[in-house]
Amino acid sequence: MRSKPIVALIYDFDGTLSPGNMQEFGFIQAIGKKPQEFWQESDDIAMGQDASNILSYMKLMFDEAKKAGIKLCREDFKSFGASVELFDGVKEWFGLVNEYGKQKGVKVEHYINSSGLAEMIEGTPIAHEFKRIFACSFLYNKEGEAEWPGVAVDYTAKTQFLFKINKGILSVRDNKKVNESQEEGKKRIPFPHMIYFGDGETDVPSMKIVKMFGGNSIGVYNPESKKKVNVAKKLLRQQRVNFITPATYTKDSRTYQIVCSIIDKIKVDFDLAKLAKSH
Repeated sequence: MRSKPIVALIYDFDGTLSPGNMQEFGFIQAIGKKPQEFWQESDDIAMGQDASNILSYMKLMFDEAKKAGIKLCREDFKSFGASVELFDGVKEWFGLVNEYGKQKGVKVEHYINSSGLAEMIEGTPIAHEFKRIFACSFLYNKEGEAEWPGVAVDYTAKTQFLFKINKGILSVRDNKKVNESQEEGKKRIPFPHMIYFGDGETDVPSMKIVKMFGGNSIGVYNPESKKKVNVAKKLLRQQRVNFITPATYTKDSRTYQIVCSIIDKIKVDFDLAKLAKSH
């Protein structure tokens, strides 16, 4: 048994840590479109060809950038990511939670599990806080320009990353180790040690899995959006999440209070299990 528990905080990105879709903070403006127009075109592609919404938006980004003469290199995506807006308290959040975990004798790790673009998240000021960013990404040619989708993460694809975190696998490509049988006691981060943050429908399968296996799922919402508040209430009503909270990440927030209480419980359960094994 480990000397101290590892707690994984797993976040969706758009609508969870940021108030909008990341493409709306610079990229869509750079190709001369309005956000509503871009997403409508993306939906039209998906509906017209009965295709993946994720692959459709990636294709549209690729095509529109080409039309506008924008080279889509990894660094270009990162520069768009630098202007992504974050909810109140997000920048300080990780330090706060890490410190609280340290005081309690718990190791805290942070992960992203998003249908957004990994390259853009890598450009945000919080990128260094994550042990792993699981998200969509492109394949690049020898000149370093995006030429094809490399990873597409939709609502069901998100669930595979929970099992990878559970077993301590950081590779997106791996499909062997993740499916190998492993004793519960040997899994790096048990599901009861996971806290999943999401804001909507695309998070439902992940929220449900974490909650079903004994972890905690938290539905966050932008308090300024009545629609988002209603979505969160629905998630709670349908028992997809354990808690709902405004997307505020300051020390005096309900979010911090909930997470600290969950960490306390994980530590107590861990200590009790340890006592049960020592006769």
